[in-house]
Amino acid sequence: MAPFSVGDRAEKGGSLIPDVEAAAQSVHAQVQVLPASNGEEIEAAFAALARSKLDGLVVNPDPIFFPRRDQIVALAARQVVPTIYYSREYAEAGGLMSYGASFTWLYRQCGTYVARVLKGAKPADLPVVQPTRFELVINAKTAKTLGLTVPPTLLAAADEVIE
Repeated sequence: MAPFSVGDRAEKGGSLIPDVEAAAQSVHAQVQVLPASNGEEIEAAFAALARSKLDGLVVNPDPIFFPRRDQIVALAARQVVPTIYYSREYAEAGGLMSYGASFTWLYRQCGTYVARVLKGAKPADLPVVQPTRFELVINAKTAKTLGLTVPPTLLAAADEVIE
């Protein structure tokens, strides 16, 4: 199986990278990390991606990438590389698919915490809450453009399919 890559700011510094490497190893795939921290480095990473003939791209959940999502989605489309992202906004911008914590749910949890603090709770006494709601969003139009057929079971499992 050809390698796929993970976008990151530091070569092995992202928390997602060890998990992706472990998953890739279990299916005998290779991982190539393409670090980037600004628009020019993102362009350079995609140029390297084009030379590598990768089967797919996983964009690491990093705040540096989110404001550049239109650039990243456009470059993935230009390179015709199937890409999965960590938030629905990428799929809404034309990316193939996203899977990650529901930011709407997370923002509501933040509001609950603020309310508890305003009512007198000490922040240090509040428990750390891990996300429990995750979203799978598939952009069917992008899949068609990439020449991919998304399995019906995956479409049925999606929280949203963008036509």
